[in-house]
Amino acid sequence: MSKNLVIVESPAKGKTIEKFLGKDFKVVASMGHIRDLPQKALGVDIDKGFAPDYGVSQDKKKTVTSLQSLAKTHPQIWIATDEDREGEAIGWHLCHVLKIDPTNTKRIVFHEITKTAITAAIENPRTIDMGLVDAQQARRVLDRLVGYKVSPVLWKKIRKWLSAGRVQSVAVKLIVEKEREIQNFKPVESWKIRIQLTYRHPESSGSWKGKSTIIDPVSSTGWHTFFAELTKVHGKGKKINSKEDALKLLAPLYDDLGIITEGKSKQETILLEANTELHFTLKNAEKKDANRYPGAPFTTSTLQQEASRKHGFGVKQTMMIAQKLYEGIDLGNGERQGLITYMRTDSVNLSDDAKLQAKNMIEKSFGKEYHKSRNYKTKSAGAQEAHEAIRPTSIARSPESLAAVLDAQQLKLYTLIWKRTVASQMADAVVEVTTYDFVPEKAPDQLWVSKGEVIKFDGFMKLYIEGTDEESDDEEGKGQLPEISVNAKVSGKKLQAVQTFSRPPARYTEASLVKKLESEGIGRPSTYAPTISTIIERGYIEKMNKKYLTPTDIAFTVTDFLEQYFKKMMQYDFTREVEEDFDKIATGKQSYEKMLSQFWEGSLKKDLDEAGEKAEKVVEKVGKECPKCGKDLIYRHSKTGKFIGCSGFPDCDFIDQPEDQKDELAALREKYEGKPCPDGIEGTIVVKTGRFGPFLASSEYPKVKWIGTIKSEKDEMLEEILTEQGLLVDEETGEELVVRNSRRGQFLAAKNYPKVKIAKNIPKNVWDELKTRMEKKEEE
Repeated sequence: MSKNLVIVESPAKGKTIEKFLGKDFKVVASMGHIRDLPQKALGVDIDKGFAPDYGVSQDKKKTVTSLQSLAKTHPQIWIATDEDREGEAIGWHLCHVLKIDPTNTKRIVFHEITKTAITAAIENPRTIDMGLVDAQQARRVLDRLVGYKVSPVLWKKIRKWLSAGRVQSVAVKLIVEKEREIQNFKPVESWKIRIQLTYRHPESSGSWKGKSTIIDPVSSTGWHTFFAELTKVHGKGKKINSKEDALKLLAPLYDDLGIITEGKSKQETILLEANTELHFTLKNAEKKDANRYPGAPFTTSTLQQEASRKHGFGVKQTMMIAQKLYEGIDLGNGERQGLITYMRTDSVNLSDDAKLQAKNMIEKSFGKEYHKSRNYKTKSAGAQEAHEAIRPTSIARSPESLAAVLDAQQLKLYTLIWKRTVASQMADAVVEVTTYDFVPEKAPDQLWVSKGEVIKFDGFMKLYIEGTDEESDDEEGKGQLPEISVNAKVSGKKLQAVQTFSRPPARYTEASLVKKLESEGIGRPSTYAPTISTIIERGYIEKMNKKYLTPTDIAFTVTDFLEQYFKKMMQYDFTREVEEDFDKIATGKQSYEKMLSQFWEGSLKKDLDEAGEKAEKVVEKVGKECPKCGKDLIYRHSKTGKFIGCSGFPDCDFIDQPEDQKDELAALREKYEGKPCPDGIEGTIVVKTGRFGPFLASSEYPKVKWIGTIKSEKDEMLEEILTEQGLLVDEETGEELVVRNSRRGQFLAAKNYPKVKIAKNIPKNVWDELKTRMEKKEEE
C-alpha cells in the first residue's frame, strides 16, 4: 500500500501527477473548495475580529469523509493545490478538515505539471503560507460583507434579488459610463482629400521595391500607383470641416469646379470625385528605419485579450481551455503531460531554461540572426517574479506535433501561447518608413503627403504579429512606395474628397474590459473571468451581436444608487487600493483584521446606515400618465417579470405590459395564432403568457389542457435542417422522431420516448449546417 497521499483540486490534474510519482504515492482530488462561508447567513463575526464561520457544504461531505478515511491510512500527506492564494487557502482548509497541523504538513507547489517540476517540488516541500491564506480570507470576507450587507439595501430601495459586489459593481460602472459616453457623443464632421498618383521610373519599366499592399502597383508597362493626401496649406496643418471647405481647397486645382461629381461613399457619406489630370512635383523625401518589438509572453489578461481578438474566445472559454492544457493531455503510448504553465499569473517572466529552449528553436528554424534574448519586467506591483508567464512546458513540442491529440480549440490556444513565447525571444523587425511630400503645380501652397512602409527584416514578425482592438479607417493601409527622386514629376487623375464623421467610443468586449480592469488595478488574474460571467448572469449586462457588452436599464439604476450612497466603494482608486492591501497581507506587511476593520469602520458601516436612513425607494418612471387615474405610471417587478403599474397603487389597479413585451407578443401571435393544434388536439393555437413567459395553448383552454413551447430561432432552424435531410423519421421503424433535450445536449428520440425506446445522436453535418445558417442570419 502507498504511504504518501497527495491532494490536488481536480481529477485531471491528479491523473497527470500520479503518472510521475510512482506506486508509493496515491493522488486524490478535493474537487475544489471543501469549506466555505454559509449560503444563508453572513457567516462573519464582525465583533470578533471578522472571524469567518466556515463549514463543509452538503455537496462536499462525501468527498471530505473519503479524504479523512484516506488520511488515516497514509502516514504522509502532501498538499499539492494550485500555487496561488486560492490554492493556498484550499490547502489550509484541507489541513483543518483532516485535523493535521498546517505548520508542519508538506506543501508542494509547481507552475507546470511535468515530471521534472513535480520531482523538484517533492524534493523541496514547504509548509502552508499563512500570508497567502490570510490574503484569500480577507478577499472572501470583504466580498461577503459587501454582498450580504449592500445587496439587501438594493432589495429594499430598488427591487428584490438585486446584487452588489465589491468588484462586480465597479465593473458594471465601467460599462455604464462607457454607454453614457456613447449616448452623449456628438459626431464631428471632417473631410479627407486624396488622389491616386501614377509614376514611371525613367530608367526602368518596372523599378519597384517590393510588393504593394495598396493596389496592384506595377502595370505591365512599369507604371506605379499610390495615394497622396492633402495635409497642409501655407505650411500649416489644415482641418477640413465641411463640403464648402473642401471645394475651396479644390478650386485652385481645377479651372472649372463643374467637373466635380457628387455621389455616396461606402459609408453613405458625401463623396466628391474628379478625373481630370493633375501634375505634382516631389519636394521632399524622407526615409528612416523603425523597429517593431515583440509582445511580452502571456499573462492571464493578455492571453484572454489575444484569444478574443484572434479566435473570438470569451474569457471564461479561454480559461477553461487553458486549464485543460495545464492539467494534462493524453499524448498516446500511455504518456500524459501538462502542456502549458499555470494559467493564472500576472508575471511576464520566463525561466532561463525556457529562454534556452526558445533560442535553440529559433536558431534551428530561422537562423541565428532571428534570435535575441530578452528579459521582460512585470509592471503589476503585486506580481511575483518567481512565477512565470504562460508558456509551453516544452518549446520543442510544436503545435504541429500535437495536432492529432488536441481538439480544435485546444490547438488554437496552444499555438497562440507557443508562438507568442517563441516570438518574445526573437529579433526586432526593421521597417523602412518612406514619406513623400508632393506639391501640385496649380497650388504650390498645398502639401500632399504619401507614406509607405517596407519590411527590411521581418524578425519576430516572421512567426507572430499581435492582434489589435483598433479599427482602421484607412481601407488601403500603408503600402510600399516606388523609388522617386526629389523634383521628379508625377501625375494623378482619380481625386476623391470624402466626408467622414468621428465615431463614438467603442463598447467594451470581454477582452477590452479585462484590459481596462487590469489597467485600473481592479481584481486579479483569477477574478476577471468570474466577474464578467457574474454581471452577465445577474442581468446587469447583455451582449450585443454576441460581442459587445451593454448595460441593461437596471444597471443604470443600481450604479447611480451605489454612486450616491456608497461612493467610496465605487471609486476605482479605492478598489485598486484594496487589491494592494491584499498584496500587503500576502507578504505579511499588514494584518487581516486591521485591513478589514479599516474598510468596515472607515466607510461601509457608515454608508449602510446612511443609505438605510436617507435613501428613498427608487422609482423607475415610464414617462406616461395612468389612463385610469392620471398619476405617473412606473415599472414594477414580480416573479413573472417586469410590468407597468400605477404609482397610485393600491388605490388604482391599472397594469400594462412594456412596449417591447407587447411587440414580442404581437410577433408571436402573428406567427402562431389561428393554426390548428398539433396531433389532432381540439381548437386552434393561441398565445398566452404565464409565470415563465409566453406559451402556446388551445383556443378551447381550459377544457383542452394542451400546452406547447415556443421554439427559439435556433431550434426552428435545426428542425428545418432535420426535415430537409429526412432525419425526423426513423429509417428502420418509420417512427416519427422529435428533438429532445438532455444534460448532454439535444438528441433525436421517438415522440413517445422513453416508452418507445428509439434515441440517436444528431449527426455532425447537421450541426455544421446549423452553424453556417446561424452565421448567415447574423450577417443579414
